Amino acid sequence: MDERDWLADRFRDQRARLVAVAYRMLGSSSEAEDAVQEAWMRVSRAGTEDVKNLRGWLTTVVARVCLDMLRSRKSRREVATPQETASIGPEEELMLADSLGPALMIVLDTLAPAERVAFVLHDTFGVSFEEIAGILGRTPTASRQLASRARRRVQGAAGGRDDRVREREVVDAFLAASRDGDFEALVAVLAPNVVLRADDTAVRTAAANKWTGTELPSEIRGARAVAEVFRGRAQGARRATIDGAAGAVWAPGGHTRSAFVFEVEGDRVVAIHLIMDPEPLAALDVELC
Repeated sequence: MDERDWLADRFRDQRARLVAVAYRMLGSSSEAEDAVQEAWMRVSRAGTEDVKNLRGWLTTVVARVCLDMLRSRKSRREVATPQETASIGPEEELMLADSLGPALMIVLDTLAPAERVAFVLHDTFGVSFEEIAGILGRTPTASRQLASRARRRVQGAAGGRDDRVREREVVDAFLAASRDGDFEALVAVLAPNVVLRADDTAVRTAAANKWTGTELPSEIRGARAVAEVFRGRAQGARRATIDGAAGAVWAPGGHTRSAFVFEVEGDRVVAIHLIMDPEPLAALDVELC
């Protein structure tokens, strides 16, 4: 048996699980079949010499295909039909039986692509956040946050809409206070232990442009220290939905050059992630609003 035949046999062995992964992400049996077929085309061309965990590798390939499909669907404003009947066999039905009803699929369809992938892979199939980070092009911490946010929305679908409205209101208050240079209003919307994290590109750019008047470290903690960084700033920032959550971007000419990803708890900002590194920036699901 040559390598391709061996790989084809192993792929067939894993096919039921891979269809389950794709179906949970896409909510459509036909799209799940398409995703698995595309995954086979990719793995059959790649070779397995350096693959140590075939099961994990196949899951990763299928997840990446599904992520591309979700992003393409989002850009076309298409939504899969949750009521579609999956044309799958008994083994797949058994794997999909745990709460794959239309109501759950409707909730999943409200998630951003990266949220949905992180949640499905971790909570349903037990994929580690280190592996998910590689699929999404994020850090393990960011992947954990995506899954956590998705989990909260799935567990309380009715409250999820309220959470998103509240997040937008908090971010709007932050941006307004920043633009107006209202230091005390900025402090009021920040949690006492808020943290600002900036990536390497942001740190270098701030230093070159003397953005803060002093060097911008990769991490700043405390409401007053973070408020000082943003006082009088955000003039060109636009509110955006980033990975399904409220955020802001600087996007001259409609091209995102930097993103501010907010973590909100209650009515306060608890963390701000300033992202300017090209690859992580490109991996974000950004929708200007």
